[in-house]
Amino acid sequence: MMDKLVQDSLSLLRRMVATPSLSFEEAEVCSLISATLDGWGVEHRRIGDNIVAANLSGGEGAPVLVMDAHMDTVPAAGSYTRDPFDPGTDDDVIWGLGSNDDGGSVVSMIAAYRHFLDCKAPVNLILNLSCEEERSGPDGSALIFGPDGPFAKGELPTPDSVIVGEPTGMRAATSERGLLVLDGEAVGVSGHAARGEGVNALYIALEDIKALRDHTFVKHSPVMGDVRLTVTQINAGTAHNVVPDDCRFVVDVRPTDKYDNAELAEELQALCKSRLTPRNLKNKSSATQDGSPLLAAVRKLGIETFSSPTTSDWIRIHHDALKMGPGDSSRSHKADEYILVSEIEEAVAKYIEFIETYYGNTVE
Repeated sequence: MMDKLVQDSLSLLRRMVATPSLSFEEAEVCSLISATLDGWGVEHRRIGDNIVAANLSGGEGAPVLVMDAHMDTVPAAGSYTRDPFDPGTDDDVIWGLGSNDDGGSVVSMIAAYRHFLDCKAPVNLILNLSCEEERSGPDGSALIFGPDGPFAKGELPTPDSVIVGEPTGMRAATSERGLLVLDGEAVGVSGHAARGEGVNALYIALEDIKALRDHTFVKHSPVMGDVRLTVTQINAGTAHNVVPDDCRFVVDVRPTDKYDNAELAEELQALCKSRLTPRNLKNKSSATQDGSPLLAAVRKLGIETFSSPTTSDWIRIHHDALKMGPGDSSRSHKADEYILVSEIEEAVAKYIEFIETYYGNTVE
């Protein structure tokens, strides 16, 4: 049975890679996965371009564990040397956009879910395959776990724990930085460059950017380290001889558990003449709860833990969670993305073992 689950996973992943699935354009890949699940006899619901399946054989009162992974991808990098939608024919590697992030987690979680369909276990196991993760859209996991989703409406039991599938090498990320994006705007006065007129908005922005780069965040997190700040975009000017009266820039901030986003936005605004406007204050940092059964399973299995520098659907999930999945985060969002067949094999087995250990019961 295990070999069939792995082979089915590899076949589905190759077909997923061959199906473009950019954020907000997941309908085709969602249909592909849905049809495949139908063929395997896996009952599920399609909610928008999300897929939710529930095995509630544990019954009322049994713990509820959700496995969550995302189907969407970022655009293909321009430096690809291969066709990003060609998974290749290698026996030991699957190439292509989304193979590592997050197709590997998707197919491995499906395989683990299928394993437990035929097993008697005191567990209510739910599979959520979401859309829009890469662009923090409102209709992916934000919908499923939000006030208008099946959990809040009582259509599914409230989760006790969630495994967020992302490429971690099957290590357990027990904390994750948040995300705060600030749109900066410096305002000056236009003038002719030859006459030295005006107030240069670009210079104002550069002074503010220096202040941001030089700033020290005094609250250090023993788990996550220091807040990370990077200016990633800047735009100003209309012509070579016109002093710009407007300069816009973007600041990417990765908060730790020692700050909330509103506090950070206020602290950084105090450093700048430019106006800093947060795009969203909701993308908080996350950490697995103390005393969590997830942590107990991690310790029992001797799984390595770490703090993740990248965000995921965890920021939209208000339940006890950790992040764990096949692949390597360093391959994500880069040209010639790939995942190893051995990583899929390992993930299917480890997810099954983890779920058995989480419930402290050997599944018959």
